[in-house]
Amino acid sequence: MRILVLGSAAGGGFPQWNCNCGNCRRARAGDPAARPRTQSSLAVSADGGNWLLLNASPDLRQQILANRALQPRAGGGDSPIARDSPIAGVVLTNADVDHVAGLLTLREGQKFALYATARVHAALRRNPIFDVLAPGTVARHELALDAPKHLGDGNGNPLALTLTAFAVPGKVALYLEDAAAGPGLGTQTGDTIGLEIAAADGRRVLYIPGCAELSAALVARLEGAALVLFDGTLWRDDELIAAGLGTKTGRRMGHISIAGADGTLAAFAGLEVGRRIFVHMNNSNPVLLDDSPERLEVERAGWEVAYDGMEIRL
Repeated sequence: MRILVLGSAAGGGFPQWNCNCGNCRRARAGDPAARPRTQSSLAVSADGGNWLLLNASPDLRQQILANRALQPRAGGGDSPIARDSPIAGVVLTNADVDHVAGLLTLREGQKFALYATARVHAALRRNPIFDVLAPGTVARHELALDAPKHLGDGNGNPLALTLTAFAVPGKVALYLEDAAAGPGLGTQTGDTIGLEIAAADGRRVLYIPGCAELSAALVARLEGAALVLFDGTLWRDDELIAAGLGTKTGRRMGHISIAGADGTLAAFAGLEVGRRIFVHMNNSNPVLLDDSPERLEVERAGWEVAYDGMEIRL
């Protein structure tokens, strides 16, 4: 199995277009310890020829241009295929803008399969702009929770990947929040999911780019995984408030923090996980900086910090 990190930053990317925090200033200045990152997305393949996108970033066109494996194949002879793509499908973990906006880049009449929960499909149907993905071209498949699914491409051909979607603690997408619904803002099961991908040899990869807390059920699922790519949005829960960049805590936004007694480092400390990598880092997070004390701390705890172009082979 091959995994490409197409984008490793949270919504807005790094540097964010309107952010003047220290991290973003260093990135704009070309500081090699603050390398830029596009918005969160992965690509995974069993054979290196057909690829499944895990979330569709607003930066998807740029990400395809940066990854030759996702570009049209040459074909045989002197006459290349007029239109072609090795992207066979897209799986969405929620309806956040930074995970669905890239679908609009894939609107040029190319067949692929689109997988999401019923809740996320409903959000797409309510916005007619996504009708540019015509039903006759892009087949939409519903993901049932905790039910292993053998994935296929837009023509129904198998991709040799088995995927299981599972609920994780999170929050409904910002543009779908309903304050009248109470503290949960209208959040329901299926608004945020994680993905478990099984390799042919039985090894498990878990992709969880958004998670508000580690529940007992989630901890049990993580145990024994060969690889976990996990939500690294914020270093501390009040990070945006302390930096003057916002008014919401990480928990309010549906993200667990890395540090702290109830943060990710502490929660993973006793887990048997083969390899652990942070993805979906906000531009304010100091772990983005190669030379920060926070980066050193996560590395000493056995974590890696994803970067655009990172490739993982299992």
